Amino acid sequence: MAAPSPWPTIHAERSALADDLASLTDEQWSTPSLCGQWSVWETLGHMTATAKMTRPRFLRKMAGTGFRFEPMFAKEIARETAGTPADTLAEFRTVMGASTGPPGPVDTWLGETIVHAEDIRRPLGITHEYPPDALIRVADFFKGSNLLIGTKTRISGLTLRAEDADWSTGTGPEVTGPMLSLVLAMTGRPAGLVDLSGDGLATLTERV
Repeated sequence: MAAPSPWPTIHAERSALADDLASLTDEQWSTPSLCGQWSVWETLGHMTATAKMTRPRFLRKMAGTGFRFEPMFAKEIARETAGTPADTLAEFRTVMGASTGPPGPVDTWLGETIVHAEDIRRPLGITHEYPPDALIRVADFFKGSNLLIGTKTRISGLTLRAEDADWSTGTGPEVTGPMLSLVLAMTGRPAGLVDLSGDGLATLTERV
């Protein structure tokens, strides 16, 4: 039986994030996110741009930057943050029900939605309960992929085991903790490591 579409969860999680961000101050919008050099505002700009993407549009945008991901991302973020944070949030609300994206497996966009939402929420001290089945689906997708974020290599030779869900993967020294924190560590976010423990944690920490 085919897995259910993740789009309803993606739409719901985008909506929940928009509600959480509705009362942010200008200072909060400038908070560094968990996502590299991007601020909270820029990360939402990236999510907005991604929600607008279709396969043809993505290919045109990539061609315009010589098929280089980083310049394309930067260009799209600059466009989506050209106004005020309130403008970006309003634009995000207009596309949060979209069911299109760049080329790739649809679970990519479920992962993007959950991980980037936490990239934004965690530095702001905002807690959110993500659907456990969605977190498991994201972890199962990322564990076998090295595309862009290198999860497969990062967790190689380790056992990852969730304490709050019936999920584990791999063989070797064990790393345990909350499902959400495992997903963050799997995708290269050091902030996820603080909730984890086990004999394999030192190895995972070196790789994140």
